[in-house]
Amino acid sequence: MKADYISVIENSLYDFLPDTDCREKALIESMKYSLKAGGKRVRPSLVIEFAKLCGADAQKALPFACAVEMIHTYSLIHDDLPCMDDDDLRRGKPSNHKVFGEDIALLAGDALLTLAFEVMSSDKTAALIGDKACRKGVNTLAKYAGAVGMVGGQVIDLISENKSAPIEVLREMDYKKTACLIKAACELGCICANADDSYISAASKYGECIGIAFQIVDDILDVTSTDEELGKPVGSDEQNSKSTYVSLLGVEKCRELANELTEQAVKALDVFGGGTSELEQFAAKLACRTK
Repeated sequence: MKADYISVIENSLYDFLPDTDCREKALIESMKYSLKAGGKRVRPSLVIEFAKLCGADAQKALPFACAVEMIHTYSLIHDDLPCMDDDDLRRGKPSNHKVFGEDIALLAGDALLTLAFEVMSSDKTAALIGDKACRKGVNTLAKYAGAVGMVGGQVIDLISENKSAPIEVLREMDYKKTACLIKAACELGCICANADDSYISAASKYGECIGIAFQIVDDILDVTSTDEELGKPVGSDEQNSKSTYVSLLGVEKCRELANELTEQAVKALDVFGGGTSELEQFAAKLACRTK
């Protein structure tokens, strides 16, 4: 994905944050700490790329793009908490709760979640893309981020600890926990461009395939990478007795599966009739990433 997206996305993310000249300054600083922690900005970049593919400029896509990144960031803050994965590192830096405390970290995640929908439904966003697209976007992200999406996937993850989960449970967990938000990003790009359903459906298929491939590669890296390379503790899946694609299928089979899903993702782009080289390359890059 184009590198210039990242600076535009990050500048917009910080602009959407409340001013720190307030009594709740620690909360705003905690939100900003995790938003500024870096990362590949996969999800917001996908929003912009699909918006442009459907004829909208990056400016129209930015509110939805930033909203997706806020949701993703809040989920990482909460995932790292002691009551969840209890991780001390995130993207090579101390986790939010190690810097601000568990209470502020929890509330920072809550605040980012609600800010995402504030940004998507604002008058300014409606003026950019229209009321109908705003409503559809809010509904789409809420569905994929909620109880039958990302949050539901996290619950399946929690109740599957210290158990030998079958592959179908693992597939559902990874679809909901990881793929749903990536799928949402792809759909949101089309929605903010007011694209028709055939494009939204194709974007959805692309997002689902690369999302599951993304998680499979994550599982591979958890056993083949180092803390320094990955920017977070490796080997945590085995330590927590979690079933993963690697534990069930082995590394080589997992690589094959990630490649197959990548091919399906690229095939889904055929409906756009061209102009998809960035997305094709992006899918391939995710499948062979090392961090």
